[in-house]
This record gives sequence, C-alpha cells and structure tokens, in this order.
Amino acid sequence: MFTDSHAHLDDERFDEDRQAVIDSLAANGVDTVINIGATMDSSKRSIEFAEKYPFIYAAAGVHPSECSEMTEDDISELTKMLSHKKCVALGEIGLDFHYDFTPKDIQRKWFARQLELAKVLDKPVIIHDREAHAECFDGVKKYGNKGVFHCYSGSAEMAKELVKLGFYVSFTGAVTFKNASKLLLAVEAVPLDRIMIETDCPYMAPVPFRGVRNEPKYVRYVAEKIAEIKGETVESIARITAENTRKLFNF
Repeated sequence: MFTDSHAHLDDERFDEDRQAVIDSLAANGVDTVINIGATMDSSKRSIEFAEKYPFIYAAAGVHPSECSEMTEDDISELTKMLSHKKCVALGEIGLDFHYDFTPKDIQRKWFARQLELAKVLDKPVIIHDREAHAECFDGVKKYGNKGVFHCYSGSAEMAKELVKLGFYVSFTGAVTFKNASKLLLAVEAVPLDRIMIETDCPYMAPVPFRGVRNEPKYVRYVAEKIAEIKGETVESIARITAENTRKLFNF
C-alpha cells in the first residue's frame, strides 16, 4: 500500500467526483493521504477531511503565492489548527520566485513567521521551494526546523545538505518526465531513509498521464521510478516511504 504524502483533494478540480476518488483509494493501493493546506480556507478543509476519514491527515499553512493578505490573526488561527490531533505539519509554506503573485518581501516575511511558529510548536514544516533554493535552505537552517522539501526541484548537492540538516526530500511525478535528468541525480543522492513520495495532485501528473488531473492513485508511478533508480522493488519503496512519512509526521 502506498502513502501519498502531499495531496490537495480539497481543490476545486475534485468538486464533481471527490467522494468517488476518496472511496477508490484503497482499491488503487493507497492507504494514507496527507492533505495539505495552501490557504487558511484550504487548511480548514484539510482538517475537516482528516476528521471525516481515518486514512487522511492534514497540514495547515499558507503558500507563498497566497500570503499577500496574511495577518497575525492568521498566525493565531494556524496555532489553533496545529493543535488538532490529526494536523501533522505546518505547510505548505516557502518561497516561489517563479511567479509574481506575491511580492518577494511579503513572501519572505510570512515564510519566516511560519517557520518561527513551527519551531515554537515543535511541528515539522512542508516546504514549497520554486526557484528560491538558497533562501529556503537558509530559512530552515536559521530557525532550526525539521520537515520535508516537497516536489523537490533542487540539485543533488542541495539534497545532500538538506539530509544533513535532518530534512526529508519528497518527489512527485516529475521524476517520470523526459527532462528529469537533474531530478534523477537528486533521487540517487538521497538515502532511502530520507525519501518520501507524493502526487501534489491535482498537479504534476506522471507519465503516462501528463496533461490530465493527477490523483493519489498515481503515486504508484513515482514509486516505480524511484525503485528503478535505487535498484529496489516497488513494494520496498512503498513500505520505506510510508515509514518515513509516519516518522516525520508522528502518526
């Protein structure tokens, strides 16, 4: 059975068939999903899912592209959310310098504030890092956080340094893309006890499903590619990555 360590089942692209997708998880080999908040509202919905389904856990946080209207009241509300027994991490948070939805100085402010909160609450963080590798690395190092860099897109060298800091590195269907040579080197560099797998659904559908809505059932294709790179069986990758996810998120 597979663990999808990063999904957005609350996304509007699941509005028409969300229940059917959730009901089909076990039949498709998925027994655990972490649903990740990206806004205050989606964080609340993630917790609602976690309350409703025993196999879904939640994370609460505000994505860098969504943080322009954040206030200290949101930090207070996140503190309450993170006290929920099934809210296992603060995320996803980070920096996104690919898009200009939020000014960089605003992103930096609320990234730092959420890193600080996670440290105070002793919660792992889920890091969104897009074209901001050095600053994201420096941020988690400064505040002494532990957690995972999700949808990893950095170098093999940075992945090794993250592991030294105690971080996990999570890979998506991007490892199946034709232009993934840099990413495959990162997979090679990360020891098995620090690898996690995810779909980031509804985004990042793997080959042969590129261009369609991603779903947790497609996490199998990420595991298959990592198994190929690591010389392991798919079953062992499923087991190891599930164990890693449970260890980090403490459930």
